[in-house]
Amino acid sequence: KLSADDIYVTSGCLQAIEVALAAINRPGANILLPRPGFTFYESRAAYEHLQVRHFDLLPDRGWEVDVDAIEALADDNTVAIVIINPGNPCGSVYSYDHLKMVAETARKLGILVIADEVYGHLTFGSTPFVPMGIFGSIVPVLSLGSISKRWVVPGWRLGWLVTSDPNGILQKSGIVESITGFLNISTDPATFIQGAIPQILENTKDDFFSKVIVTLKEAADKCFDGIREVPCLTCPKKPEGSMFVMVKLNVSLLEDISDDLDFCMRLAKEESVIIVPAGKIRKIQVSLTKLPQNYTGMAFGMKNWLRITFACEISALEDGLRRIKAFHQRHVRKQ
Repeated sequence: KLSADDIYVTSGCLQAIEVALAAINRPGANILLPRPGFTFYESRAAYEHLQVRHFDLLPDRGWEVDVDAIEALADDNTVAIVIINPGNPCGSVYSYDHLKMVAETARKLGILVIADEVYGHLTFGSTPFVPMGIFGSIVPVLSLGSISKRWVVPGWRLGWLVTSDPNGILQKSGIVESITGFLNISTDPATFIQGAIPQILENTKDDFFSKVIVTLKEAADKCFDGIREVPCLTCPKKPEGSMFVMVKLNVSLLEDISDDLDFCMRLAKEESVIIVPAGKIRKIQVSLTKLPQNYTGMAFGMKNWLRITFACEISALEDGLRRIKAFHQRHVRKQ
């Protein structure tokens, strides 16, 4: 059970991430991040001088966490592991047993869990959404979320950070004090949105949520079936949650495409379809200190993979899939 003291309101889930990483940081600390994962964690960790170590998600096992890799990566300076469920960019949804295994592994390593649940309850497969906070008695959990996804109000910028820690470990270690201190010197969500929250939470009818789920499921099925008609693309698992799916690109089937970035750039130019490459992004000129002038960043850390969103009108999704198929046919390698 939660109390008001366990919940901190933030300016969207992005600020919740900022608060969480700032609160757990200390000199020499490192954090375990999923690959592929949401890129803002890496950017914010770099800002906090928090070292990043990546563990792989396993596509042939429904993008589950490679638990053995976590134990190999962690050391005495590891402070937390980030779990994104439902998954962005994978569209995965973790089972109760898998999340419990992650919690028990984190306890064994003496680290806490940051559970990014911004897509919480947006699930439409056979695996129900399980909040990580129910394992708070096993390991301290910082759960992050917002109203933007489930209530479909992107841009309203109201999120939260919730501490699930019946054993009081976060309080004793000073992390709760750090969270409070950070929020005391940062901006709050707009007051008129805060005023709307009781109405949003108490009076949104169940049929609103069910309609959103039905719409997402229809789009996910359409996206998965359309991808299977493009020979150079492989989707290891039909998405069961969030609004995205990860797709493997086989460039050997294409005549003049070098990698995922080249594929996405050419697809945008020739067919006006925008998808995100998961490997390296093109070198860009930047003026930030401590970064080279030709900084090459990573999108999701997986070369020759793509992230496709299906959160759009079915007609637009079908049109986009037709264009991707036409692009493949135009660039297919000649025998």
